[in-house]
Order: sequence, then C-alpha cells, then structure tokens
Amino acid sequence: MNKLTKIGVSALCGSLASVAANAGTMEVIGGATMTYSSTEGGDTGNPLGMHSGLTFKGSGELDNGTTFSLTITGADQAGYSSGSVAMTVPGLGGLTFTQAAGGAGLDRYDDKMPTAWEETNGTSLGTGLVTVAGVGTSMNIEWTASSDMVGDGLHLGIAVAPGSAAAGVVNDKAMSGSSGGVGGGYDITIGHTGLMDGLELFAGVSSIDQDATTGGYSDDRSQYAAGLTYAMGSFTVGYQVSHDNFNRTGAATTAYYENSAYGVSFAVNDDLSISYGNHTSERGLTAATEAPVELEAESLQIAYSMGGMSVKIAESSVDNANYASGTGSDNDGRTIAVTLAF
Repeated sequence: MNKLTKIGVSALCGSLASVAANAGTMEVIGGATMTYSSTEGGDTGNPLGMHSGLTFKGSGELDNGTTFSLTITGADQAGYSSGSVAMTVPGLGGLTFTQAAGGAGLDRYDDKMPTAWEETNGTSLGTGLVTVAGVGTSMNIEWTASSDMVGDGLHLGIAVAPGSAAAGVVNDKAMSGSSGGVGGGYDITIGHTGLMDGLELFAGVSSIDQDATTGGYSDDRSQYAAGLTYAMGSFTVGYQVSHDNFNRTGAATTAYYENSAYGVSFAVNDDLSISYGNHTSERGLTAATEAPVELEAESLQIAYSMGGMSVKIAESSVDNANYASGTGSDNDGRTIAVTLAF
C-alpha cells in the first residue's frame, strides 16, 4: 500500500529523562473492500457489504536511539477501532501500549494457521467459534525481548493488564472500574523460527485473576496455545491446539473451550494462492448432566491480486454453530470480496 501523505511532526518526551525527540513522520494508509455474502438455506437479507478503513501511523526517534510509533485505526462504520503506542529501547527490548487492537499477548496465537485470506472463522459465515485471547484484547502493556537479548529468530513476550483484564477501551485520565470479579492478568508467549528453515514453533500461556466471592469462580482463568507452521517451497502447513479454562461455579455456564486447528496453503505464483483450514472447538458446561458440544468450521479460500486490487473467495461451512447441536446449526456460506488498496 502506498502512502497517501506524509506530515512532518515533532514530539517532546519530558518523562524519559528529558530526552529530546527528532522530527518524525505520519503516514496514512487504507483500503476499500466490497463484499457479497450468502448462506445456504437462510435469509441473508441484503448480501452486499463494504469495509472502509484508514490507519494512521506515526514514527520518530529520540536522541538516545529509542524509536517510537503510534498506530490508530478506524474501520467500517466506527470512527475509532484500535490504537497502540510502541517503543523500542536499545538494550531493553520493546514496549507496546495496546488499546483494543488485539494481536498482543496470547491473542497473537488464537489462530496462526496458514491461509490465503482469512481465518477459518473470519468469513461472513457466522460460526460462533471461540478462541483464546488472554489479555491481548484488553488494555495492556507488552514487553518483547530484542534479538540481541534472546538470539535471532526467537520471540519472548510478556503482556500485562493491570486491574480488570475484562475491561474495554479506557480513555486517558480514566479508569475502567470493577468488572464482575475479574482482576488483572498476564500472558507469556514464546516463538522460534531459527531451528529449521521454514519451521516456526510457538506457544503461550495466560492467567487472569478471578474473585471467587464476587464473580462465582473457583479459581483464576487459565489459557494456553501451542503449535507450529512449516513452509516448504510453495506449500505451508500448520497445526495448533488451545484451551481456555474459565473455572466457573454456576450451573450450566461455560466451563472450558478446547480447540484444535490445522491448515494448508499453496502459493501458485506471486499473485495467486489457495488454502484450506479446519478449526474444531469443544465447549464444556459446568453442569455434569450436560454433554460437551463440538463445533467444527472449515473454509476453502482463493486469493488473487492484481497490483492494488485483490479478489478473494471463501467457501465455508460450520457444524453446530454457536455450540448448538442439530441440523439447524449446520450451515454453508460463500464470501466474495474485492479490495482496493491505496
């Protein structure tokens, strides 16, 4: 994507040992996507949709070599959808302050399977699939080790959400308030791409405080994810597992989600790629008489790019959508998208 415009800016950092900032830049990137969606056997209403998004990215550097960046995104009808501030300090690694952007902490491993376009549950077909997120979708601060600290190809990150890890976006000079017995939490993630050409290993854990006396929990909420991807020539394959243990005590409430996913993608050439993905998720309830329900979603996708335009098609299906058994919860759908990037 090309830059629309650059605006010279300057920043002042009085809280970091009075270190001055050099002039930085601000760029605006974006795209427009038009979609057609359909579901077999269901009334979809108007199948036409549109995604319009603008992302503002600012960057600069302090006199001591610290680099910083600001990312603000507005997507679809929302005037603001996410933001983050990232700093890379020489010898200390990176610090990222994330506001509703996702992709930090354990959330980066919710579904890392290779795909030509979207995650298996990311098309227009409503699957209701629940994956792990940790504190990654909350207001959080994440530290990541630099390569000179842990070696090339190795990722190490620690994300922390103080206070309520279940809170949404919080403005400056504000606090989220109580969130039903859910306290702060942390995620630890690791990954390695240097063991073998084309191989990436990844894993992560999360722990979120839960107050048994206030929210009806027996213990803290715990999550984990682990998996691998392997690229060989034009093919990339992957497999991963994840688990989310809620430790609730109320009757007939969600006790856990246990997921497994695999995917394979093939790059026909630089412009054309195809993929197949499958994601299975079991939801267990706290009531002993309730049998677990297994949701299974799969998606066959193709993507073709022509300069600044790309065309993507997804044929998807789901069994037991929203963890409800019965033929009424088995659906098939198609999503066609045309994206223009600028």
